[in-house]
Amino acid sequence: MSWEQQGYQSQGYGGYGQEYGYSGFAEQPRVLEAPADAEAEEEKPPSRPSRLSRSSRRSRPSGRDRYFDTLRAVALIRVVAYHTFGWAWAGMVFPSMGIMFGLAGSLMAKSLERPALTVIRSRMRRLLPPFWFWGVFVVLAMLVHDWMPGWQIVFWVVPLGDPPGNAWGEQAWEILWYLRTYLWFVLLSPVLLRVFRLAPVPVLLLSLAPIVVFQFLWEPPDNRLGGALTDLATFLFCWLLGFAHRDGVLERLKPVAVVVASLAATGFGGWYAFTHQAETGSYDLDDIPLAQAFWSAGYVTVLMWAKSYFGIDFARLTRFRRTDRLVTVFNSRAVTIYLWHEIALILAVPLIDRFWDVPAFEKWLPLESQWFMFGVGWVLIAVFVLLCGWVEDVAGKKKPQLLPGGGPARMGT
Repeated sequence: MSWEQQGYQSQGYGGYGQEYGYSGFAEQPRVLEAPADAEAEEEKPPSRPSRLSRSSRRSRPSGRDRYFDTLRAVALIRVVAYHTFGWAWAGMVFPSMGIMFGLAGSLMAKSLERPALTVIRSRMRRLLPPFWFWGVFVVLAMLVHDWMPGWQIVFWVVPLGDPPGNAWGEQAWEILWYLRTYLWFVLLSPVLLRVFRLAPVPVLLLSLAPIVVFQFLWEPPDNRLGGALTDLATFLFCWLLGFAHRDGVLERLKPVAVVVASLAATGFGGWYAFTHQAETGSYDLDDIPLAQAFWSAGYVTVLMWAKSYFGIDFARLTRFRRTDRLVTVFNSRAVTIYLWHEIALILAVPLIDRFWDVPAFEKWLPLESQWFMFGVGWVLIAVFVLLCGWVEDVAGKKKPQLLPGGGPARMGT
């Protein structure tokens, strides 16, 4: 894939680039006797001894891990904000995709307590139907705009390579690099987990070697294979870090060692990004794979280690019903939000253009503000969640709902 960011321009509005968009695609249902609780069961905190007292552990809630859920929700919000404003510093403040791959790796390690083929089928079943549903609209729109696909259209069925498209739809389909990378990690995880468990810490540290090799010794080709290899190498550490969290490896590490190693990784990543701006025109981590890999490695290590070491679970979030419900919606509709958010931002531009024709809107609304477009974008994302989110329920073998956790608002009842 290309590391260049493409902006979308219209009168009165700035561009918002393409980045490592994310999601939350790691939430997969388990094949249990009670399928409605499968996803919650999979996202329970690991049953490893923690630093908490026995009484504290007994009082810990047994439902979903709200710490992970909150990180995933914030990651999605940050992705939309980046694509709206194009902030180069956003990836350093919160490296969404490194976090998302770390969370996905942890859940994958938990799931692999079951047969590997069952887990892989479950992951693909949950991800592909929402992708197909979204892809029908994107592909048809590109066909209408003179796109003539070749044999590569097979990647619109299973995106193990970057799906093809024309320049007209590029802003919509360019985010699919995440699905491709995620699917490859899912397929490779049975082997990766076996290798990781042979020597957890050495394997974790060596997982940064491929991106170093690609940067200094061998440059991958500028094609589908090269893009896939680069993305896998960039986020391999974060994926394996999820394994380390799930297996209890992180909490056994000494705090000083974790802090020093994390500071060293983020320090190198930040230094490399700022000293190589001439090559990309920016210090944006999305344009610099080596910097992205090390910055994400250090940042996500602290988040994962802190959860394991201090037993953070954000259980008190359930006391704030609206916030807790919002986090639930973000996690249950993560695929929908990720896939449709760029289309929402694209549509926000001509919609705001129409607002200029209404004198009251022109006078009282900040139509030239990127923040206003950000707000309109979220309104459209909410519409897509209501109209299209039910596909995730169907893919997860659940009863379709307009909004998850909403009680009576089920579809087809």
